[in-house]
Amino acid sequence: MALAGGRDFPYTGTMTDATGPRLGGVFAEFIAAVIFLTRLPIRWRGAWPKDLDSRALTWFPIVGTLIGAVGGLVYWGLSSVNVPPLLAALLTVGALMGLTGALHEDGLADVADGFGGGRDREAKLTIMKDSRVGTYGAAALVLSVAARTLALAAIASPHHVAVALMGAHAYARAFLPGMKLLLPEARLVGNSANVGKPNSARALAALLAGFVLAATTLTKLPLDGGMTRLAILAVAAGGVLVVGQLARRQVGGITGDVLGATEQVVEILFLVAVTGALGGSVAMP
Repeated sequence: MALAGGRDFPYTGTMTDATGPRLGGVFAEFIAAVIFLTRLPIRWRGAWPKDLDSRALTWFPIVGTLIGAVGGLVYWGLSSVNVPPLLAALLTVGALMGLTGALHEDGLADVADGFGGGRDREAKLTIMKDSRVGTYGAAALVLSVAARTLALAAIASPHHVAVALMGAHAYARAFLPGMKLLLPEARLVGNSANVGKPNSARALAALLAGFVLAATTLTKLPLDGGMTRLAILAVAAGGVLVVGQLARRQVGGITGDVLGATEQVVEILFLVAVTGALGGSVAMP
């Protein structure tokens, strides 16, 4: 399986077995989403249904919430042993990158290198497919890690960090099925094109699930009213429009890397917007 970040995934892990043909349809979709979005050692035995990749997209925001919850637990554990907020935030971001295999970070770096260094569409696509990280990609990764680290350190409270991470990771992945559905593929054959498009009902379900999950987490934060929460959601959603339009102009549509970059941009904007709304200041060690 391969989609965001241009990385191919074997359907085998090392510990837990998930036997494809005997799994129910919904559970199979969920497991497929977990296999794709994390590095958890899940082994898939049996035939991989042809349309399972596209059906699994529906579960991205649900799995994103669980990923964010893991990050919240990491931050809480570090805080409980008096690790300073800035260091705890950095280690939390690192732990989440380990859990996901830096899947979306890889897409962000490839997009930055391709869009920044390519002279024309074909050159950009060629650069994006190159596994090496260039100057633009390295800069994008540094900015991504720094922005998320500083945002979490500014939020500081372990409870608030946990709910913010859950909302950010759910919301950032909720838009990916819709982008797959609405935007053309930049390549006729590639990681994103091979997955296929979800149907409109599934794309809408993912978007609604992500919106509800993110909105619910925001109610757990000490924010000033519903308009502030809607503003946070709107700011983060704006990142989808920016990346989508940029991708159309630069390479004519989406790739797996573009989807990975979109997740990163939305996640960062969500956390930064939450930080601004809370009025926090970074706690320095």
